[in-house]
Amino acid sequence: MYQELKRQKFSIKLKFLLLLFLGFTLFSCQERTDEEIDPSTTFSANKFVNPFIGTGGHGHTFPGASSPFGMIQASPVNGLSGWDWCSGYHYSDSLVAGFTALNLSGTGIGDLADLLVMPVNKPIDLSKKVKERNDIPYISKFSHEKENAEPGYYSVFLDDFNVKVEMTTSERVAYHHYTFDSGEPSVIMDLGFAINWDRPVNTNIKLENDSTLVGHRHSSGWAKNQKLFFVLKFSEPVVRSEFYSDLKKSDSIEVTGRKSSVQLFFDPENVKELDLRLAISSVSIENAIVNLNSSENSFSYQKEESFNNWNNVLNKIEIETPQDSLKTIFYSALYHTQLSPVLFSDTNGQFRLENDSIATGDFNAYSTLSLWDTFRAEQPLLSILQPERVADIIKSMLVYYEVNKSLPVWTLYGNETNTMTGYHSIPIITEAYFKGIRDFDVEKAYDAMKNTMMQDKRGLEAYRKYGFIPYQQDESVTMTLEYAYNDWCVAQMAKALNKTEDYEYFLERSRAYEKVFDLETKFMRGRDTTENSWREPFDPKFSKHMTETDYTEGNAWQHSWFVLHDTENFVEIFGGADAFTEKLEQLFTESSEITGEEASADISGLIGQYAHGNEPSHHIAYLFNRAGKPWRTQYWVKQILDSQYNTTPNGYSGNEDAGQMSAWYVFSSMGLYPFNPAGASYEIGTPLFEKSTITLDNGKTFVIEAKNVSSENYYIQSAEFNGEPFNRTSISHEEILNGGKLLFEMGNKPNKNWGLNKEY
Repeated sequence: MYQELKRQKFSIKLKFLLLLFLGFTLFSCQERTDEEIDPSTTFSANKFVNPFIGTGGHGHTFPGASSPFGMIQASPVNGLSGWDWCSGYHYSDSLVAGFTALNLSGTGIGDLADLLVMPVNKPIDLSKKVKERNDIPYISKFSHEKENAEPGYYSVFLDDFNVKVEMTTSERVAYHHYTFDSGEPSVIMDLGFAINWDRPVNTNIKLENDSTLVGHRHSSGWAKNQKLFFVLKFSEPVVRSEFYSDLKKSDSIEVTGRKSSVQLFFDPENVKELDLRLAISSVSIENAIVNLNSSENSFSYQKEESFNNWNNVLNKIEIETPQDSLKTIFYSALYHTQLSPVLFSDTNGQFRLENDSIATGDFNAYSTLSLWDTFRAEQPLLSILQPERVADIIKSMLVYYEVNKSLPVWTLYGNETNTMTGYHSIPIITEAYFKGIRDFDVEKAYDAMKNTMMQDKRGLEAYRKYGFIPYQQDESVTMTLEYAYNDWCVAQMAKALNKTEDYEYFLERSRAYEKVFDLETKFMRGRDTTENSWREPFDPKFSKHMTETDYTEGNAWQHSWFVLHDTENFVEIFGGADAFTEKLEQLFTESSEITGEEASADISGLIGQYAHGNEPSHHIAYLFNRAGKPWRTQYWVKQILDSQYNTTPNGYSGNEDAGQMSAWYVFSSMGLYPFNPAGASYEIGTPLFEKSTITLDNGKTFVIEAKNVSSENYYIQSAEFNGEPFNRTSISHEEILNGGKLLFEMGNKPNKNWGLNKEY
């Protein structure tokens, strides 16, 4: 009896010691986790991010999970193909058709939404022909009350199937976690599903083993030659499967067709939770498998790692303001600027080009290059926060150049789409060079810039012959203005590389904007090849989408101000600063009426005729700085900040456009803007926050502090930079990289004597 009691006491004591040890271990692990989340400070930017901002209205963003600039975007799709569903999802919707692996953020054209996966709890007839969304046999209702999104994580409850879906990602792998509340656990993959411009051409699905699917989806749409290979790995074995090829059921475990699909069933007795990992490649199934094997974490571990990765990226800028709503807008905007461009090369460096050749690089290749939009502020922001990524983006563009012998316009999944006007890969290269980002073949890049601007396509033959593009070609004015800026960028690179003849030639061409400027109406106008042969009749408010107009997604009011490189001369030929700023004020106070048979939906976010919902207007408020009235820049920037962004799903006044709409807010709310990106400097606007601290890659910090700033006190009274008086409206990239503090004294009335020292 005594020996038995002694053994019991020893057992209890041992259990206590084991529990104490386990508790200490768990506590220690938790402490390490907390340190990983935020090693240097208690500040966490993640908690202010709302990925649903921009999913309503015309924002066109997606709420799903992605890593910063990640190859894969795991996000829900509603199953509609309307313009406001370009990302696959719109907040106004209450149905979900599945979860896809590639999704676009904020674009004005839809594509991707590839590799749809959908968990269900019963057999589904996949032979049903789908003519409209209601025909999708696996669609489910959901409510926003049971939906959640944060950086790197998304979840929703599918009402029709009693399944909770959770998703996170690594750089190249999507992680799904399903919790089945009832029924038979099952997963559908439908490679025939498509939205908007995309259509499947050839698809294949194969059950490689009892827990692995492999295959491909080749499609044509906005990206004409999209070839996608995948591997899908389950945490539990498949017990039954039903394959379909072009809506016909197959007895095989491999199907090929234009539309392939499969339903996989799992043991209902033992499977209540199911994990899957999905990896993709543009090259091959073998590469997709290698990508999959690069990330083999548990779902919970990967969710935490994704959280940490996002926090590290977003914590590079810390703002201080008592208004949490401003923090939400700011960090949600900063989050959206770090989604694209997207990683395109596999772990072995390979990626597919649109001619089906396979490139291999010792760098990370990128795609989703929305250059017409992003050269303005998104790329300049990356030059501060992600300089190594900028170099890789340029290396990617130079590889794409080899295929078409011209630099990219708008690259989607390695395909040139030729969407929008100009060649704005050129200012991105010039900007990088003058900001000291030179880890690329500079001579090759210059040759690519020069050869691109000396070709004949996309209006350049007429541009070279006449010095402008006549109105017989649609969008002639916008094209002329943008080519003039592209020429200036080439000229600056030529000068830096001691190519004097090229410098003089392209500098002269960069004055092409003068040839479409009408001195009488003070608008940039379409004209014929003979002098003063303006297109008549003329209505500066007229816009028709994409065709039969001299302007791209806008009208004369919005496009007459695109002279980023020669503004002093522009103001002079306009008639001087007073005439210039009078017309500029009229832009903001003119009636917001848009005329024309088919006014473009892109002309949104109107303040008068200023249209913040589209990129051609984004620099305009800062023109007052260049005309000697910086207090008017401060006034109008404040009005734009207050009226064009909010914390709701309708928080963007137009397409978010791959980070550009967000980058405008990130810069402008801190009090800066890259007016002429290739000039490697920033205009001063008006800061919203008491303090903004940017942590630079070189270990230094750049601080912007605004004393007495408030909703009424947005006029700059005085400024100091590193303790010295600062009386100019621009600051160079070099000054920012050197670190220091830019201090503003704010007030409720303009100081018309501040900022008149012209240094650009």
